[in-house]
Amino acid sequence: MSALSEQQREALIAAARGAMHHAYAPYSNFRVGAALLFADGVMITGSNVENASYGLSLCAETVACAAAMQAGHRGGLIAVAVAGGTGGVAGAVVTPCGRCRQMLSELAQLGETDPDILCIGAHEIVDMPLSTLLPRAFGPATLD
Repeated sequence: MSALSEQQREALIAAARGAMHHAYAPYSNFRVGAALLFADGVMITGSNVENASYGLSLCAETVACAAAMQAGHRGGLIAVAVAGGTGGVAGAVVTPCGRCRQMLSELAQLGETDPDILCIGAHEIVDMPLSTLLPRAFGPATLD
């Protein structure tokens, strides 16, 4: 379970749900929002961005990771929330895809953290550490 305070948890969930509304998803109509929380209290969000050339689409978590890196956050990632659903309404619990798990892992490994991942559905939230979603992850230390 999460080590977040109830206030942090609720704010992170609300931010992920809010980010869903900024998604550009004209092809699938499946909107995803992600929110990253850092140890310094900064929260960065992202939403999925589809493209007519489907392979060029970006997941919400990837967008959020890129925004975090651009803002100078290279570690300190303590929690992530992900929400998704058709038309911007949360449906079943959504977990990060494999690519996004790797993106989140890279950001987490830079600060040697194992962030809580909150996977948000309409009626439940599954909370687990990133290391459960991506055990024995490849990362920066692997290249040493």
